[in-house]
Amino acid sequence: MTKLHPLNRVMVEDVLRAAFKEDLGIGGDATTRAVIDDDTMASVAINAREDGVLSGVDVAKLAFEMIDPDLEIDLLKVDGDKIAKGDTLMKISGRMASILTAERIALNFLGRMCGIATLTHKMVEAAKPYTPRIACTRKTTPTLRLFEKYAVRCGGGSQHRLGLDDCIMIKDNHIAANDGDLEKTLQRARDYAGHTTKIEIEVDTLEQLKKVLEVNIADIIMLDNMSATDMKTAVEMANGHAILEASGGITLETIKDKASSGVDVISIGALTHSAPNFDIGLDFLELS
Repeated sequence: MTKLHPLNRVMVEDVLRAAFKEDLGIGGDATTRAVIDDDTMASVAINAREDGVLSGVDVAKLAFEMIDPDLEIDLLKVDGDKIAKGDTLMKISGRMASILTAERIALNFLGRMCGIATLTHKMVEAAKPYTPRIACTRKTTPTLRLFEKYAVRCGGGSQHRLGLDDCIMIKDNHIAANDGDLEKTLQRARDYAGHTTKIEIEVDTLEQLKKVLEVNIADIIMLDNMSATDMKTAVEMANGHAILEASGGITLETIKDKASSGVDVISIGALTHSAPNFDIGLDFLELS
């Protein structure tokens, strides 16, 4: 897997701050204020409660540091690591009140991101021995796209466009709005795009694919909801003249069949919109 670079603090701090504002409300952590003395010091561990792939450990660390920069945090695993039930991901020492106040936000991000990384890893493994790029989509949680797409990379996956502005992607409704004229739509895209901008177009049938190949403008062609048999034919038709991307309802049970067609990319919205939360807990170690 390509070396992972942690999300930059500047890129994630505002989202964490918004999460804390939502959780703390106006009055702060009432329970902790009521029952924990300010000078109570303790050590805790954050442990995995199932097997999977780690993502978000630096985000969780930052969450604790934003509440209390004096906490001592020891990271025992790094993003992208395979983790097993019972593994300790980090140990934290310092004011117990600070640890408890930051706990839920830190674990929410860890659980969400590990869940996405773990599902992505399962998809990558299920596609073997074939090795198309397994890519996520824009079907992400609002305001959390950066975190969720990073988690896909932790699981061995790849990226589709990050937003509406970094690629031209023509879908059926764009063509319909141009009187159904596929060639006209592609030409307008080419005239608009800068020389560094990729153009992708979605096709549903081999007949549409033939037309796109004849026009010879698209860099990437998405084969939407095609059978593995039609995808294999599409690969033969394109003959390397465009990147072919398979998409549409692909699951752990069907991904190997789709991958066997020879497509270059398989994009899966479920990586981010349907990944189960990963079970992680904070366990008390000792008072100090």
